[in-house]
Amino acid sequence: MGACLIDTDVTSPHQHAQGSLALTFAARDGRTRLARLYQASPCRALFPEVADEEIPQAVMINTAGGLVGGDRIALSVRIGLGAAATVTTQAAEKIYRSLGQDCTVTANLDVAADSDLEWLPQETILFDGARLDRRLKIDLSPTSRLLATETVLFGRSARGERLTYGHLHDSWALRIGDKLVWADAIGLSGDIEAARTRPFGFGDAAGYATLVIAGRDAATHLEATRALAAASPARNSGATLVNGVVILRFMDADAARLRSAVAESAGALRALVMGRAPVLPRAWSL
Repeated sequence: MGACLIDTDVTSPHQHAQGSLALTFAARDGRTRLARLYQASPCRALFPEVADEEIPQAVMINTAGGLVGGDRIALSVRIGLGAAATVTTQAAEKIYRSLGQDCTVTANLDVAADSDLEWLPQETILFDGARLDRRLKIDLSPTSRLLATETVLFGRSARGERLTYGHLHDSWALRIGDKLVWADAIGLSGDIEAARTRPFGFGDAAGYATLVIAGRDAATHLEATRALAAASPARNSGATLVNGVVILRFMDADAARLRSAVAESAGALRALVMGRAPVLPRAWSL
């Protein structure tokens, strides 16, 4: 069972969550099994049953229903030698309006040799006035494989909501064999609506998505990934190669279309890169 850790700083009139989740998967007797689980509220994980030919799934849950300024979440996933697993979320993560402090989310992914990780969380929704500092750090072996995606939505556009002010720092750092091969960061702060409408900004996009293939033979999938981008329902999409890492980007004015583009491409790449069924975890369809 996890412990509930609450920030007791008397200078703040609000309680802040300090949640964490640590998962380790290991190969035993020819199958991948959960080897370690640590969870501290509001972070939890469920492990749904999967078909015999499928790899284990971990579904991350935020029992608080969303995050606010001052909350701190730490996630850790380790895939041991020869193991494989999929990690996703039960639903979209909501980042609510902050009274001034940042909400911080850090995720550390470590994939050992001859192992596979599918990091497939659903989208993160920024409410107006949200402040999010999110950092994704990935360490791969040259013989491991990674399929990862992250999506950020600027408010709930279907409800007429729009992100006009707040703060966003969203970064990736990917290492292969202890060498930094790709780093990326997006920063928006203050008058976000003005920043989005500048030349080379986001325009009227409802959000953006990044999909990454890395590790063993990733570069060989560039042309197929570009074909997926060209056929994508997203209005703006494209794929490129950086130091052997394939990066696929999406933007669209319609959040549902953006989500569809991510789901279709992630499913297709799951089949192409990982050799598995071209479907996403069931949580994506609930």
